[in-house]
Amino acid sequence: MGEDKLALTTPSPSFRLRCRSLNSLRLRRIFDMFDKNGDAMITVTEISQALSLLGLEADVEELASMTQSYIRPGNEGLTYDDFVALHESLGDTYFGLIQDQEEAQHESDLWEAFKVFDEDGDGYISAKELQVVLAKLGLVEANLMDNVHRMIGSVDTNNDGRVDFYEFKEMMRATIAPSSSS
Repeated sequence: MGEDKLALTTPSPSFRLRCRSLNSLRLRRIFDMFDKNGDAMITVTEISQALSLLGLEADVEELASMTQSYIRPGNEGLTYDDFVALHESLGDTYFGLIQDQEEAQHESDLWEAFKVFDEDGDGYISAKELQVVLAKLGLVEANLMDNVHRMIGSVDTNNDGRVDFYEFKEMMRATIAPSSSS
């Protein structure tokens, strides 16, 4: 179950992408990452835990208040459709930025995501650091160092055995919008 859920992205203030289908795929990955028990529903507790694992603290009461009106009667959490509706609502409120601001925010988001992986702050993501983050997220890929080394090798363009910010940025660009130049 966890093998096909690998996502090397981190939640950012804006989940919006230029292509609607890519945005939908990214939202689905985020939803699945939050849905720890696999019941196709995410509770406030699951959202809070996922954010906490990524080093993003959120007040549980604020999360509950924000999501409550999107949770359908009789449900204990958000279904995927509810999650999309919440995202669209937040997008209208918070993500109506001009292009330059979006690009600056995207760069900032990438730095923040990079720092989550670069735990020792040396400017590189080592295999050990990647393994630690994957383990925190509960992903099975963390169990075998060979898998972690393969993941590093797949984006390590200068073959130094680690990922620098440029390589990370290129990997994120390829992962998020592999065919954005059409």
